Amino acid sequence: MTTAHLRPAWAEVDLGRLQANVERLRRLVAPAALCAVVKADGYGHGAVPVARAALAGGAVWLAVALVEEGVELRQAGIDAPVLVLSQPPLSAWGAVVEHHLTPTVDTIEGATALADRLAQHGPGAGGATGGPGTSGTGSPDASGDGRGWPVHVKVDTGMHRVGAAPEQVAAVAAAVMGRKELRFEGLWSHLAVSETDDRFNQAQLELLAKVRAALAAAGLEPEMVHAANSGGGLLHPDARLDMVRCGISIYGYPPAPGVAGDLGLEPVMTLAAGVSHVQRLPAGERISYGRRYVLTADANVATVPLGYADGVPRRLSSTGAEVLIGGRRRPVAGTITMDQLMVDCGDHPVQVGDEVVLIGRQGDEVITAEEWAERLGTISYEILCGVGPRVRRRYVNDPAA
Repeated sequence: MTTAHLRPAWAEVDLGRLQANVERLRRLVAPAALCAVVKADGYGHGAVPVARAALAGGAVWLAVALVEEGVELRQAGIDAPVLVLSQPPLSAWGAVVEHHLTPTVDTIEGATALADRLAQHGPGAGGATGGPGTSGTGSPDASGDGRGWPVHVKVDTGMHRVGAAPEQVAAVAAAVMGRKELRFEGLWSHLAVSETDDRFNQAQLELLAKVRAALAAAGLEPEMVHAANSGGGLLHPDARLDMVRCGISIYGYPPAPGVAGDLGLEPVMTLAAGVSHVQRLPAGERISYGRRYVLTADANVATVPLGYADGVPRRLSSTGAEVLIGGRRRPVAGTITMDQLMVDCGDHPVQVGDEVVLIGRQGDEVITAEEWAERLGTISYEILCGVGPRVRRRYVNDPAA
């Protein structure tokens, strides 16, 4: 007997909706290719199922933050190109090569370390199932013409997180092209305020174009250039270039409220649970830690088996947060605890096992991750990524099924 899913709490992930979101985005950004960003376990949705649904929707690249995340995709049998979005630590180059990942490099040392690893040990198959510029047979190039292992060089055009400074990019690109083991497949950058019409977006794109022209003049030309994230793809057509890296948008949320317009993106995740306990309490009773919530009338109080250890932020307790029970909004009663929260249902009848929707739709009512984010002064990304590993993911409408 398995004990993995005994608690009546789950995150339902609609892979059909995700596929449809990708299809809409792909049509919007065409002829640019679409890269689905599946880092952070697919923004909390599950990286492997999300990756498969995104590829079914027309994505041709995947992107991750960590080498470990790329390895997970390869071990699941996914053979699409996988871009690692930051230069890996030098100790990770063996795993990059073994699992046929496309790394970002932004230093001469990084490029040299990868080339040296390939020169000493060769590409190796390592049980990988293929990948960017591979045939699945250990060759680092699918065409077999020996062009070398594909790498993407990142230039910092103003985000100031990672990437080579513009004046250093030529040296990094030369380090890549100077080694027969490597191939300068991509040049890229990241927009810092893409969800707005801030002029800084254009300044970043102009700087990227200037760097690209300088590289071309030096005979250092990449095969592709990309800069747009979700906001860039949605709002700035001139940022789409050869590829758009879509993250939050494939999960059904815009990078900022209202940005997606009429594109028809639909949230993919529903966070829900079954009522685990019900009690009738008299007016004047105080509920949960701190006893801050006072019943103003006799009420049915339902306990829900989700708490801040599962990604329901404790700070929601003081923001007037609500959940859906019986198709109606009901206030969270008192402090959200580590494993549970309470709901004031008033005189509405409620029973153990009744469905409670924390994020998602029930009847005509809907609560979104954006609503939580607004209450907490944060962004929907943080809410979705915060849904913890104790919460079972339940996948529906899987295009691969």
